[in-house]
Amino acid sequence: MTGALDQFGGQLRRDLLVAFRSPGELMNPLMFYLMAVALFPLGLGPAPDTLREVAPGILWSLALLSTLLSLDGLFRRDFEDGTLELFVLKVEPLFLGVVAKVVAHWLVTGLPLTLLAPVVGLMLFVPGDAIGVLIASLLLGTPVLSLIGAIGAGLTVGLRRGGLLLTLIILPLYVPVLILGAGAITAVMDGVEAHGQLLWLAAMLAAALTLAPFGAALALRVGMEQ
Repeated sequence: MTGALDQFGGQLRRDLLVAFRSPGELMNPLMFYLMAVALFPLGLGPAPDTLREVAPGILWSLALLSTLLSLDGLFRRDFEDGTLELFVLKVEPLFLGVVAKVVAHWLVTGLPLTLLAPVVGLMLFVPGDAIGVLIASLLLGTPVLSLIGAIGAGLTVGLRRGGLLLTLIILPLYVPVLILGAGAITAVMDGVEAHGQLLWLAAMLAAALTLAPFGAALALRVGMEQ
């Protein structure tokens, strides 16, 4: 058990170091998120009521797309330099190594998107009482996006230009997370409790944590054979 935890910690530290050595790739999803949010007032007009009404869908859709933008690199860099083959052959259990990679991905993508939520929420005139629900929904939902995305990233890692195929595989699976995340914010803005949506997101996170690492490990083995 101690050896597995040490292996998990070592893999997590390595992936974080690799991520921070490429600040350009690290900032791409965040810059996309901020710039895309800033463009909506220009396209829809500055009317607060209009922006407030569409804000939940915009914020969650862009968070989803920002996560998707970074998913192709989850295993791709290691595949190109040959370390992914050693990772698949040597890491035991493999699912725990996958969890470390997913956690690293969430820490450099999902967590910063969540921390930006109050800023982008205010840009779209989200009420103050809904900001907390926005943050909570992202904290619960973005790890699900990373976990599900790891399965698609594993399947397409051996393919050239696999980003489009990854999108086609993963995007339909993201729809329930999008609906629940945006629905939680909309519910609060309409004066209704959002406990139901948040509990469903928590249940999806528990299911993804339980099942997705095994699916991603199997997908990696299949993807490496392509």
